[in-house]
Amino acid sequence: MGSSLKQKVTDYFHFVDTEDLEAILKLITSDCLFTVETHGIKLTGSEEISAMFIRLWSNHQWVKHDQFCWVEEASSEDIAVRFRVTNKLNGGGIVNKSNCNFFTVRDGLFSEIRVYMAGENTLNKDDD
Repeated sequence: MGSSLKQKVTDYFHFVDTEDLEAILKLITSDCLFTVETHGIKLTGSEEISAMFIRLWSNHQWVKHDQFCWVEEASSEDIAVRFRVTNKLNGGGIVNKSNCNFFTVRDGLFSEIRVYMAGENTLNKDDD
C-alpha cells in the first residue's frame, strides 16, 4: 500500500474530526458513493455526503477516530482500515464503536467509501 494513500485516509479522518467539510470534499469525487453497509445507507455525490456530515456534527459535541489498524492491499486503488470511533453526544454521554472502512480511489480521489459500523448508526441519511 502506498504511503500517500494511507496519508490520504488519515487526512480524511482528521478532517472529519475537525469538521472541515471543504477539505473532505477535496478528497472525494463529485459522484462518490458513500455507504454504511451495516445499516443500509447509500449516499451518492457531494451534496448527500455533505448533508450527512453536517448532521453528524450537529448531533454530537465532537467525534474522534483513532487506533487505526491498516489492511494492506496490493492494489494502489484500494485501502481498508479498522479503527475506534468515539462520539461525545450533545447530552454529554460518550459512545465508543469499532468500525472498518473500505476506500476505493479513482484519479487520486475517493470514489467509494464503504463503512461497516458496530452499534448505532451515526451517519444517517436524514434526521429520522
